[in-house]
Amino acid sequence: MNNARKIAFVSVSKKDGIVQFCQELVTLGFDIIASGGTAMKLKEGGIPVVDFATKVGKAILNHRVVTLSRDLYAGLLANQSDPNQIKELADNLIDLIDMVCVDFYPMEAEIAKKGATIESVIEQTDIGGPSMARAAAKGMRILVARPEDREPVLKWLKAGMPDKRIELIQQGAAGEFVVTKYTLASARFRSGGKYDGILGELTARCKYGENAWQAPAHLYSAGTNDPLALDKFVLIEGTPPSYNNWVDIDRLLQTATHIAETYAVNEGIGTAIAVGGKHGNACGAAVGQDRAEVLKKMMAGDPLAIFGGLVLVNFEVDEALCESLTGKMLDGIIAPAFSTGAIAILRRKGDKCRFVANPALRGLNNNLDRSPRFRYVRGGFLIQPNYTFVPHLSGEMIKKYGTATPMQEDDMMLAWAIGSTSNSNTITLVKNKQLLGNGVGQQDRVGAAQLAITRARRSGHDVVGACAYSDSFFPFPDGPQILIDAGVAAIFTSSGSVKDQATIDVCAKHNVALYMVPDQVGRGFFGH
Repeated sequence: MNNARKIAFVSVSKKDGIVQFCQELVTLGFDIIASGGTAMKLKEGGIPVVDFATKVGKAILNHRVVTLSRDLYAGLLANQSDPNQIKELADNLIDLIDMVCVDFYPMEAEIAKKGATIESVIEQTDIGGPSMARAAAKGMRILVARPEDREPVLKWLKAGMPDKRIELIQQGAAGEFVVTKYTLASARFRSGGKYDGILGELTARCKYGENAWQAPAHLYSAGTNDPLALDKFVLIEGTPPSYNNWVDIDRLLQTATHIAETYAVNEGIGTAIAVGGKHGNACGAAVGQDRAEVLKKMMAGDPLAIFGGLVLVNFEVDEALCESLTGKMLDGIIAPAFSTGAIAILRRKGDKCRFVANPALRGLNNNLDRSPRFRYVRGGFLIQPNYTFVPHLSGEMIKKYGTATPMQEDDMMLAWAIGSTSNSNTITLVKNKQLLGNGVGQQDRVGAAQLAITRARRSGHDVVGACAYSDSFFPFPDGPQILIDAGVAAIFTSSGSVKDQATIDVCAKHNVALYMVPDQVGRGFFGH
């Protein structure tokens, strides 16, 4: 055996781009060994390749045993710095493998299919791929376990492999991460949910957590294809987002996507959306077709609270829109894109205003986050489905007492989207597609109603004619009465209280439209 040769073992399920990658490896002096279908694909692409079956025999057991070979694992696990082990390989005519490029059978895609069974998932469960990846990681080989790692590895090889050991460790860790994620998906499905967990890849480092003494703090990516995942947001200018900034961006996304979804479901239209947030809750929000007006109404929602907050919009921010955003010392603006002139106008001293972009914000419809939500609790974690309920105001599920005007129904939709993504208990007031007051995080519904009214009036808003949303039923009619006394003209809430009739009666007495959705279906508790 010629120890000077470099050998790459390639076995991939997804073959897009593999021919080009291997051509680059050949140019860099690698010999290629591949298994089955991968070898055939490379031969078709004109790549000189040795089919692994010619070394160890053809696949058996209906292709279940292909790469599970002593020769392969010896070539991966031999200590390259131990001359005795290298000699032992040579004496046994075993190739030393320098690189492994591998991916796994599409088990996760099979699990995601409706009607997936244990049998169908088993057939798509890879054994050889994860085993090779772990062996390559242990043997300190170059490991390419994700398509996105191919280009960086080629660049590193072309540069002469600087800091080889560090790079190998990093590549091995990436492979171990992919294997662990794959194994977790299998364990979750096979156990029927008895075992679960969450894995992530470091995406951003924060100066500290919620408080300065909570350091270090980091943002990890779960590696999803979600275009609105936080790892898809790019800092255009400003200081890196803080831990609290990332939390607030996540909460703003919940509110904005729920706004987009309710208007799409109920009216079949897209709308310009602007949401301002502070401490996880909306303190300004507006919708409409005129972007400048939407921004102006959002910023005027609670001018005191928005000071130092974050703003998220679903349209590009250019110079013409800047007037409404100035003067509030914003911590950050999140948008699909920014013009250079807008950044120059809105920039804060010390780069304290973050400009964060994600083009996917332009398409918020049908983009609710449907992944399970995890929450750490002492000694473990809680898991629940995400917040995906969207009310259809003309559906049979909604019971209507009195008739709301089309504008009031518009306001109900906006109030619902805001209130159901704010810390419960919540009462939310909206008028003319503008958030007036958000009474969040209260321990009683009367207090939430009073807070919403107080915040609206503090900001100079006239509550008369506004619509109110309550994220759960009123246990007594005192909450609705407070809203009615303030001039609220329509209320959207849930049903399920033994005192529902009292709420219905008080609204009817004052000619206030009341829409109710069953509490078990549409309760909007969020962020306990």
